Amino acid sequence: MLRYLPFLLVLALWIYAFIDCLNTPEEEVRHLPKVVWVIIVLLFGEVLIGPIAWLAVGKVRKGAGNGTPAEWRRGRKQQWVAPDDNPDFLKSLKDENENDGPEDPTPPKP
Repeated sequence: MLRYLPFLLVLALWIYAFIDCLNTPEEEVRHLPKVVWVIIVLLFGEVLIGPIAWLAVGKVRKGAGNGTPAEWRRGRKQQWVAPDDNPDFLKSLKDENENDGPEDPTPPKP
């Protein structure tokens, strides 16, 4: 089983580089047109030249030190994860409950 590990690692890198190349916007591709990079990754994937070339020089990479998480969120509109995180939704629930009025605890008579 261990003898298949190098083949699987090469295959995984090949697939990753191919999908990464396809999903990268054209303006982030460096040195060659995107179509040429796809062909290089596909043709030279078995010997790792294509995927390594793509990962090393083909794409504009963002550095790890691009600010703090607070700076990442600046300038972005806040998106709520769940309805109970949204203050507008919670306010609308409160307004609905106030409009319903107090409920009568006694059941209606038949």
